[in-house]
Amino acid sequence: MKKTHVILLIAIAIAAGVIIARTGDYTTYANFVEAKEKGSSVNVVGYLVKDKPMNYDPQKDPNFFSFIMTDKEGNECEVIYKGAKPQDFERSEQVVVKGKIDGNVFACSEISMKCPSKYVNDEITLKETNVTVKAGS
Repeated sequence: MKKTHVILLIAIAIAAGVIIARTGDYTTYANFVEAKEKGSSVNVVGYLVKDKPMNYDPQKDPNFFSFIMTDKEGNECEVIYKGAKPQDFERSEQVVVKGKIDGNVFACSEISMKCPSKYVNDEITLKETNVTVKAGS
């Protein structure tokens, strides 16, 4: 193999590595305490605090939505999202927010939700024959 071919292959490999490295999302998962310590963008997994108010008034500002969330360790924080409130947000089982701590609030750039299952019960009992059928069977 010629030297130029080897150099060309190495250059292609380096270019491919740079392209792959730039397209990856390296945001890590953390809780609110770790997010405050890091100061960089993180994903926080938690739950909506349903007994505290959510602030969204599309007439006043359609791109401002705030709510209170607890992470999996029980740390509570106000989350501010500069966008519209997601549909059926109140019904979500779990919320993943991407962003960083800004002062005393979590400035969110992205919200993902885990919605409730379509199947309310995992088991359905047929009363007439006393047979139990698992959902999905």
